[in-house]
Amino acid sequence: MRSIGETARDSGLGVSALRFYDRAGVLVPAWVDPVSGYRWYEPAQLEEARLLARLRRAGMPLADIRLVLASWSGTDTDLVRKLLTAHLRRLESGLSDARSEFSALRALLDQRENLMTSLRTATVRLTVGAPELAAALDTVRFAVSTDPELPMLGGVLFDIEGEDLHLVATDRYRLAVARTAVDGHDGYDGRRVQVIVPTPLADAMRALLHGEGPVRFSLDGDRVTLEAGDGQAAGRCLDHDFPDYRRLLPQAGDRRALVEVADFRRALETGPVRSDETGTHDLSVLRVEDDGTVTVCADGDAGDQGRVAVNRGFLLDALAAAGRDRLVLELTAPTAPIAIRRPDDEGGFSVLMPVRLQD
Repeated sequence: MRSIGETARDSGLGVSALRFYDRAGVLVPAWVDPVSGYRWYEPAQLEEARLLARLRRAGMPLADIRLVLASWSGTDTDLVRKLLTAHLRRLESGLSDARSEFSALRALLDQRENLMTSLRTATVRLTVGAPELAAALDTVRFAVSTDPELPMLGGVLFDIEGEDLHLVATDRYRLAVARTAVDGHDGYDGRRVQVIVPTPLADAMRALLHGEGPVRFSLDGDRVTLEAGDGQAAGRCLDHDFPDYRRLLPQAGDRRALVEVADFRRALETGPVRSDETGTHDLSVLRVEDDGTVTVCADGDAGDQGRVAVNRGFLLDALAAAGRDRLVLELTAPTAPIAIRRPDDEGGFSVLMPVRLQD
């Protein structure tokens, strides 16, 4: 007999997936311990589990998977071949439809690009406080993308509007926003201006921000400069438009919890974890209890609306970047982003995308 852990490891299905397929009657273990509830599988079931994993990766509907497994060991394979062929045709048809829709979307994008104007202006010069700008860069730096396929995310967005300067970074899975006030400006009329400072230049700017006095940030065409005392960091901005991050911001969650960062970090580092579907990242499953405390759960079910799974490493990075002893966590649903806010500064926060729990 093989344990559920051994079967999961050798089949490519997660433990939670095997539990789900047991409950669904698709792959029922040969024996379940009546005391502990632990599942055991016969050696011959490993082939079925591997077959199930392949069908799952191919996106076959559960109803068809049941029929394939039920017919796999028989002498007549005609039904299995027909089910595989029918599913492949559905996938090919879906791909054809997707290509058609993407072609139409690209045409719309071409039209929009011809009409859109850049949010950058010819010349902008601002004065900001060095400690405030340093704190803002520290808040967002961890969320900058390193994906070469998405160069528009490979830097920090400086979003200037009126008397506010927002710094923003995202790698699609996490989003960080920080706000600092503009102390003064020269030749700036208050209209919204955006520029993406590439990561190496943003790091060079951060290295200059050690004093307490003001620093000067300038934008001249496609060139950005930060002057701090006798030091200067300058370079070209990225020639891309940053996505409209304001549309990505979550609404206030209906479950809010004030957490002590040190205690919460310890609970994450020592608490239970689950693996994501690729097996490369550790997930923490969180739940906000009725009394407002946050629990790191030992297990979670995709149907439990009170639990949210998140990349543990990303969450630990966000806690460190926030730079506060206490933070507010907002959770809404397993599929909704998690917001991490500073209780004393609504303008500085992080957003983490949840990770779908395995079936």
